Amino acid sequence: MITIHPRRRFPTSPQPSLPALSRCRRRWTGLLVAAALAVALGVLAVASATAAPPVLAQAPGPSITDVLNNARNWIMGILAVLATLFLTVGGVRYLMAGGNAGEVEKAKQAFKSAGIGYGLTVLAPVVVEILKEILAQPK
Repeated sequence: MITIHPRRRFPTSPQPSLPALSRCRRRWTGLLVAAALAVALGVLAVASATAAPPVLAQAPGPSITDVLNNARNWIMGILAVLATLFLTVGGVRYLMAGGNAGEVEKAKQAFKSAGIGYGLTVLAPVVVEILKEILAQPK
């Protein structure tokens, strides 16, 4: 119930009830679980993408092409995981900003960082192809 003090113009707000506090805790718990799942899925995606088939015959040694392909795969995986992490952090910050302009700006900066990370992930194969052309030995 809202009570009005005789000397105040605005009503005083009641203290938050116990169910309201538990809803707030449930919201935070849900957001933390969603963030943890996003990170875990990113790590699993990188681990499964870089898994190599079993080797049946051993070659004399890795060529420069193999080394560059492996470097590209690792760089793409790490960039994708970091970009997803920034996207998740930005989303959580934006949801929890509550109209605070400073927090909204921080969330927007995290979104920009995620976009840059995804852009670099897309450009990684192009950079590796350029390196392959530079390092290719004439036949």
